[in-house]
Amino acid sequence: VGAFLSLNTDTFLSSNNLFNVARAASWIAIAAFGESIVIIIGGIDLSVGAVMALAGLVTALGLQANLPLPLAILAGLLTGGVAGWANGLMVGRVRLPSFIITLGTMSIARGLTFGLTGGWPVRDLPPSFTMLGIYNVPIGPWHVPLPVIFMLGLTVLVSLLLGQTVLGRYIYTLGGSERALLVSGVKVVQIKVLVYTLCGLLAAVGGLLMTARLGVAAPTAAVGYELDIIAAAIIGGTSLFGGEGSIVGVLLAAVLMQILRSGLVLLGFSAYWQAVAIGAMILVAILLDYWRRQKALA
Repeated sequence: VGAFLSLNTDTFLSSNNLFNVARAASWIAIAAFGESIVIIIGGIDLSVGAVMALAGLVTALGLQANLPLPLAILAGLLTGGVAGWANGLMVGRVRLPSFIITLGTMSIARGLTFGLTGGWPVRDLPPSFTMLGIYNVPIGPWHVPLPVIFMLGLTVLVSLLLGQTVLGRYIYTLGGSERALLVSGVKVVQIKVLVYTLCGLLAAVGGLLMTARLGVAAPTAAVGYELDIIAAAIIGGTSLFGGEGSIVGVLLAAVLMQILRSGLVLLGFSAYWQAVAIGAMILVAILLDYWRRQKALA
């Protein structure tokens, strides 16, 4: 895709465009890391977009109330963690369907973003916070956006969690065979609660970076982002059947989606066609996953 766009546009390969693409993909990718883990255990979280908006709003309200920046950020992160914990508790302990539970918490989180502000955005955020989204770190001849550095750092950390820890092995096993873990005496409920909590926390990180970049906390922020986040997880190789997924794949998928959006604009296509392109990619990824599984069974 990159090669095609570089041959058919004059600006795609410019460092400014590439870093803008990476910056725009960063908060989607970070939230998709958590979504991917939830899908690996056989669940789904539809509340991630609303949690992103709520976490950013809580941080903005804290700053507006003259809380120190670290405490305001901590409040936003705790908001995401609590939302994820509530999802995990109802899915894991009460054993309710994750689709229905997270659909409800999505509505609650989105309603809170409107209720806390009366529908008005929170403006005039301090530069000490907005720099998290706009600051570029000089690295050699480049100026790398700070959100991209956060994204790459979390890619390493979450990959190590899944690939190099006992918890990571439990997560993959839970998606493939929950009964195997139960027979082994592993506390499956605690793992589910932890996974959903981590998903909410990562969504909050993405929401804080998004809010810092926009410079305003709007109740309508991140509307529809749950589609992009789930799409990044699926296109990145996370199987909807559970038990399989790669954080690096999710990162590449998030960047690819943003490259497609940027490319369509550079090629002169209407923004309305972006949803068609992303939807087609989701269907192709699901069909390939299904075909691969059928081939393996045969």
